[in-house]
Amino acid sequence: MARTKEFDPEAALQSALELFWQRGYEATSMADLVDYLGIGRASIYATFGSKHELYLKAMDRYAETRDPSLLTELSQPGPALPAVRAVVRRFAEEAASPEKRLAGCLVTNTAAELAPHDPAAARRVELSWDHVETPLCSALIRAQAQGELPEDRDPRALARMLFVLMQGLRVVGKASDDPARVRDAAEQALALLD
Repeated sequence: MARTKEFDPEAALQSALELFWQRGYEATSMADLVDYLGIGRASIYATFGSKHELYLKAMDRYAETRDPSLLTELSQPGPALPAVRAVVRRFAEEAASPEKRLAGCLVTNTAAELAPHDPAAARRVELSWDHVETPLCSALIRAQAQGELPEDRDPRALARMLFVLMQGLRVVGKASDDPARVRDAAEQALALLD
């Protein structure tokens, strides 16, 4: 007769996500996971697979739960540029926030740590980035159609520039204790929309 799990797999996955987010993939050992999750190594392997598989599942969970409002925020009826500005400023504020800045973004952290040599992680990073860049581009196309953005601007290129800035804000915010650095960069980028 099969034994029932004595732990909640969803709670364990959330805990693994938190630990990976805090420490990174390489700096998190299987022993760290056993201690932090409070479950045995065999249970981790039986439920989630290898450490790498657990990390990928944690990335998937992160993608499901992070910023679900972004698409809604950028697709509201009416003027589009105020929403774009609000999103960029929110990223800057999060990057400058003492409570949030040290963790950074799991996707951005993964891009730097694993994506160059881990195709599965790289695919998840690209997918996550597309979920930010695509709504930005759509909002900028709408802004141009509504006369908010000059006709000579390329909405796709602007969306990519803002997206890259937003990822950079997360990296710089994580490493710098000068909040003006990220806020000033965001405001200068937003000035290009005028």
